[in-house]
Amino acid sequence: MLPVRFAAPAALVLTVGGLISCFAGYRLFRFVLGLYGFFLGAMLTTSTMGTANMWYLVLAAVVGGVVGAVLMIAAYFIGVGLIGAGLAALALNALWRIGGGGDPPTLVLVLVCVLGALAALSVVRYVVIFGTAIAGAWTLIVGVMSLTGRASLPGAPINDVWILYPLDPMPGRWWILAIWFALALAGVVVQLSTTTKGGKRKTRPAAA
Repeated sequence: MLPVRFAAPAALVLTVGGLISCFAGYRLFRFVLGLYGFFLGAMLTTSTMGTANMWYLVLAAVVGGVVGAVLMIAAYFIGVGLIGAGLAALALNALWRIGGGGDPPTLVLVLVCVLGALAALSVVRYVVIFGTAIAGAWTLIVGVMSLTGRASLPGAPINDVWILYPLDPMPGRWWILAIWFALALAGVVVQLSTTTKGGKRKTRPAAA
């Protein structure tokens, strides 16, 4: 939750962030991770506070958001890298022992771990694309609903705070799900057609 005066800027950030995540989530994945970490950190921090002091609420949202962004980025890339390296090391040791060679040389083990980490990051390309498209489409919908004043704001009239319900912005409206599906599908198509496995934008070959 945030003071009502910050509702429009926050909704605008949600809208722009959702747009970026939906259509450029893989290419800008670090930014998207940080953005969603910021959203999550701000929501968790402010949900545990009262509304007596609005500026403390804003400060808590910013601090919690920054911490959430850092943790989200670090946890993902470190976690995926460690899983890939660990699986690669396990496979190498198993193959080496089957061959009767005992433990593999340290240099070979390090090289295989690095390759395993890189492979793990590359394998999740499609997961990242689908995940950012789906999350970005929903965030975009929530942001637009909030900007147009059609999202739920039950706390505003009483405590002068904006309470966002990101999982259910307009209860009972089935067409929201249809829009979500269409936006997510469009985001997947755009990301697959505009990015390579390295996350860079695809470029057309120059004419001879």
